[in-house]
Amino acid sequence: MRRHLSSLTLRGRAFVAAGATAVVCAVGFDQPALTRVGVLVLALPLLATFVVSRRKHDPTVARTVWPRLLRAGETARIDLTIASERKRSDGALLVEDTLPYALGGRARFVLQGLGGAWERTVSYPVRSDIRGRYVVGPVVARLADPFGLVERRRPIGGTAQLTVTPRVVPLPAVPLTGGWQGAGEHRPQAFASGSAEDVSVREYRRGDDLRRVHWRSSARIGELMVRREEQPWEAHATVLLDNRRLAHRGQGPASSLEAAVIAAASVAMHLEQHGYAVQLCTADGIGGGAAGDPTLGAERALEHLAVVEMAHRSTLDVTWSGEQARGGVVVAVLGGFLPEDNAALRRIRHDAGAALALVLDVDQWSPSRAGLGAAAVAPVTSLAWRATALGPRDHLDVAWRELGRAPVRGGARA
Repeated sequence: MRRHLSSLTLRGRAFVAAGATAVVCAVGFDQPALTRVGVLVLALPLLATFVVSRRKHDPTVARTVWPRLLRAGETARIDLTIASERKRSDGALLVEDTLPYALGGRARFVLQGLGGAWERTVSYPVRSDIRGRYVVGPVVARLADPFGLVERRRPIGGTAQLTVTPRVVPLPAVPLTGGWQGAGEHRPQAFASGSAEDVSVREYRRGDDLRRVHWRSSARIGELMVRREEQPWEAHATVLLDNRRLAHRGQGPASSLEAAVIAAASVAMHLEQHGYAVQLCTADGIGGGAAGDPTLGAERALEHLAVVEMAHRSTLDVTWSGEQARGGVVVAVLGGFLPEDNAALRRIRHDAGAALALVLDVDQWSPSRAGLGAAAVAPVTSLAWRATALGPRDHLDVAWRELGRAPVRGGARA
C-alpha cells in the first residue's frame, strides 16, 4: 500500500491532507456534512491510486537506433514505435526515453488521442562529442489518472547500445620511408606475378564509387564488395597508443589521453585509406583489428578506442612487436617519456621497417608546468625513431606533416 501511495502527485497529497483535516474538524465540531465532504475528498486520490495500480496492460516498445556506430560530433536517430492493444481509451500518455547525460539526458513525448488499440512512432536525434559506449533506454511511461492525483512511472521495453568512436582528423599524405636503407619493405611493391583476376576487395561503404563494385566477389560473398585501390598483397602497420596513467596529464575530454586517442584514431584511418592493414595496440598490448583481417582493421580499432581507458601500469607491453611489427610501419602515439620506455621503444625500432612517433608534450596539459617543446621528443629520437611533438594547441594534420619530414637521428638500430 505504501508503494501505491508514494505515486500520489502534489495535488493528490494535498487532497489527502485536506480530506483528513476536514474529517478531523468535522468530528471535533460535530459537523456531519463536513464529514461527508472530507471523506469524498479523501477517497478521490485513494480511488485514483487503486485504478492506476490495477492497470495491467503496458504499451509495447520497439526501438531502432541508426547508426549504432558513429563518430564524435555526428548525429544518430532513434525511432520508438509504441503500441497498445487495450480496448479502452488511454487518452494521453507521457513517455520518456532514458539517455546518458552525454547524449542529452532524457527525451520526452506526449502521445495524445490514444483511443482503443493504437500505435505511434516518434523519432529524435542524439549527438555526443564524447567517445564511449552508451546504453539507451528503457522507455519510462508515466501513467496518470484524469484528475492528476496519481502518477506512476513504469519502465517499458528494453535497451540498446550506441557506440561513439573518437573524432577523426583528415591527415595529409606523407612519406613513411626514410628510416633505414635496406631495413625491410613496408610500402606496396609490385608482385613479380599475378593476374587481373587476383583483385583485392573490401566491403562497400557509404560514399564509395559504384563503378568500383566487384560483382563477382559480391556474388560469392553475398555482400556488396568494392575494389581496393591497392594490389592484392598489403603492407601492414601498427598504431601504438600509450594510455598509461603515468604518461598523461589532465582529466576528462580535455586531458592529454583524449588528444592521444584522437591522434591514434586519425592515424589508423589514414593508414588504412592508403593501403595498410592496420593493427591497434595499447600499453596493455590489447588491440582492435587484426593483421589477418585488414579490411576491418581501422574500424575495429576505432571501436576499441571508443572505450579505451587509462592503464595502471608503468611499462609498455610490446610482446606483439616480434611478429606484428617485423618489416612494417609502426606509428606510436606516446605520452610523457618514462625511463622504462627505453627497452620497449628500442625493441620496436629493431623489429619495424619504419618507426614514427607523435610525442605528446603532456606537461602542456598541466596548468602548473611548462611544456618541454622540442625537448619532449629527444629521448625518442635518440633511439632512432622519427618523431615530432604534439601539444594541446597544435593541429594534428600539421604535426603529421612535420613527422613525415622528420629525420632519423640517434644511435645503432640494434
